[in-house]
Amino acid sequence: MNQVQQGPLWTVLLVPVLLGALALAGAAFARVLDARADGRRITGAVLAAPLAESGRLLVQQRRAVVASDRLLARIGVVLVPVAAVLAALVVPLGDTTASDLSVGIVWFNAMEIVMWAALWMAGWGTNSVWGLVGGYRFAVQGLSYELPHMFALITVATGAASLNVSDAVAAQDGLWFVVWMPVAFVAFLLSALALSFAGPFDTATGRDIAGGVLAEFSGVDRLLLLAGRWLLLAAAAAMSVPLFLGGGAGPLLPPWLWTLVKTVAVLGVLVWIRSRSATVRMDRFAEFGWIVLIPLTLLQALLVALVVVSRGPAMGGM
Repeated sequence: MNQVQQGPLWTVLLVPVLLGALALAGAAFARVLDARADGRRITGAVLAAPLAESGRLLVQQRRAVVASDRLLARIGVVLVPVAAVLAALVVPLGDTTASDLSVGIVWFNAMEIVMWAALWMAGWGTNSVWGLVGGYRFAVQGLSYELPHMFALITVATGAASLNVSDAVAAQDGLWFVVWMPVAFVAFLLSALALSFAGPFDTATGRDIAGGVLAEFSGVDRLLLLAGRWLLLAAAAAMSVPLFLGGGAGPLLPPWLWTLVKTVAVLGVLVWIRSRSATVRMDRFAEFGWIVLIPLTLLQALLVALVVVSRGPAMGGM
């Protein structure tokens, strides 16, 4: 397996382009699944629906709410896609990464926390009860999935004996982490859906609260929130590849292409779950997170720590 190396400065510009393409592909796939569920034919219009919706929102007038804190709301709206792009900076594409931070795993988690603040600010700033309830719902949801998510990341860092994403890829030479960290992998995928406030964890934008955080946003603001949601899902899918699926490792194809293939596959699974699952009640999710996910991820982390201690930090030869 080739060692992941820091790429030139221009690779930073490549990150939002690739992430945007993945997000667009995910949104188009969701439309295809919706069309099939409704018994409609898959046409070019269905595939181009996300682009058409983006164009419509770009020319739509922004909604103004009396006594709203526009600055706070717009900072929150802009932070959602920005946090997704910043999180993706540490994701290697094959054997090249835009930012080889020594604490890349922590950086990814930190950008997720930025998301909490961003969505809460977006909900609070509109001076709308629907947006406020949606923002607080996301905060409660975060309390349900964040600890299992952090334990999943800690498990990977323990197996790699490093917080560097490149080291995590190198530690999987010979055996991918998903094989001996399945619980952490599942917890990471569930948290990926939750942090992107997508189904079945979309209570922050639920219909019962008129769209929640999205309720008072229109035009470019709404487009940024919706795009940020897909960018976050794509970033989390991409991050699962170096953390659990061996990065760019694979036969015949070049490492960068293997990374893309694995990312698209994970993203496809997440979109399928998103489209086929009913919304989970917040109390049920909180109960599941605290009673089931936390003990399981803790047990997973403990087992990995015992294996690392017994065999040494370098698990490549396992």
